[in-house]
Amino acid sequence: MEPCSCDTFVALPPATVDNRIIFGKNSDRLCDEVQEVVYFPAAVHENLREHLQCTYIEIDQVPETYAVVLSRPAWLWGAEMGANEHGVCIGNEAVWGREEVCDEEALLGMDLVRLGLERADTAEKALNVIVDLLEKYGQGGNCSEGRMVFSYHNSFLIADRKEAWILETAGKYWAAEKVQEGVRNISNQLSITTKIDREHPDLRNYAKQKGWWDGKTEFDFAATYSYLDTAKMMLSPGRYCEGYKLLNKHKGNITFETMMEILRDKPSGINMEGEFLTTASMVSILPQDSNLPCIHFFTGTPDPERSVFKPFIFVPNVSQLLDTSSPTFDLEDPVKKKPRFQFKPDRRHPLYQEHQQALEVIDKKEEKAKTMLDNMRKLEKELFKEMESILQNKHLDVDKIVNLFPQCAKDEIRIYKSNISS
Repeated sequence: MEPCSCDTFVALPPATVDNRIIFGKNSDRLCDEVQEVVYFPAAVHENLREHLQCTYIEIDQVPETYAVVLSRPAWLWGAEMGANEHGVCIGNEAVWGREEVCDEEALLGMDLVRLGLERADTAEKALNVIVDLLEKYGQGGNCSEGRMVFSYHNSFLIADRKEAWILETAGKYWAAEKVQEGVRNISNQLSITTKIDREHPDLRNYAKQKGWWDGKTEFDFAATYSYLDTAKMMLSPGRYCEGYKLLNKHKGNITFETMMEILRDKPSGINMEGEFLTTASMVSILPQDSNLPCIHFFTGTPDPERSVFKPFIFVPNVSQLLDTSSPTFDLEDPVKKKPRFQFKPDRRHPLYQEHQQALEVIDKKEEKAKTMLDNMRKLEKELFKEMESILQNKHLDVDKIVNLFPQCAKDEIRIYKSNISS
């Protein structure tokens, strides 16, 4: 199952610099899938009899939802990764194991990412939201936009300004591990072994009934619910192990730029190429000092090595992110009409279109490629300097921040256009 892959990382003090928590994720999806970056403001929902439509099913609404910024495949309701106004970040991974995957339409793991962000103001509360919804509605359904049925269970890395949680699932069963310092990553395999801080009440009984665990040996979640030899897990050549090595290589000196370099790493397979590739990336700075803003960087385009990480900060009246928002098709959308996926509409947003056009040009012209990449890195360095200044000086120019991400997207588009036309 390695082709469909993602990697999510977190680094906490003392592994990081300046007492910050750093979150990062690459979303690896089918190479022709467009991922958009979208913002939804906080909202009050007075009519709770009106249900909430997720990707496939309707669920109960809650009285209040928080503001969120999401990086998501443009065809669905949920998200691969994102953050909310309270500094909670979530990324999910596809995982498989002994428990059979259900093709029946339920909540997708990506729906659960968005629901956790909209409904929780801490990482542990987001975990509670996700496991409660999992129990009530289940997980399942096609995770790709097409007639090929592709389903999986999910693991999640949830972080806030104080701590992180790993949540791994098998059907409705789950285990969670609290992370309070150092580094941790997840990939496309169960990784929680014997350190289990919370779990589904029937997790062990179910494993005993299935004959997966004898009830006497120490309970190891990954070994029990998957086919992994967890004793060899850190020695295997897979991306989980490679990601762990990259984090540990920089332990003690990890910054948001370090995290971006990890996400850009091709030899490890973290930055994927091929039929499945890294379609979007995210890095977040979560300062433990609550007087400082959290800063979330998104690419909104494939291959982080050839993309710009653009910052987003939650402030009131944020401008809509038009250049990274895909066209909408309302009730005519083939995801909403049954039978689903009868055709595939053009979901490319303006930034994606310019990015792909520019890549076609630079793939043929080496000198143009260098000029364009140099200009992209220059823009990025200026943005990083500006964000670092905000964190060091504790000063936000709110009038400028409302347009921060949209302006960065426009600057990136300008770089692409100048290389295409010259």
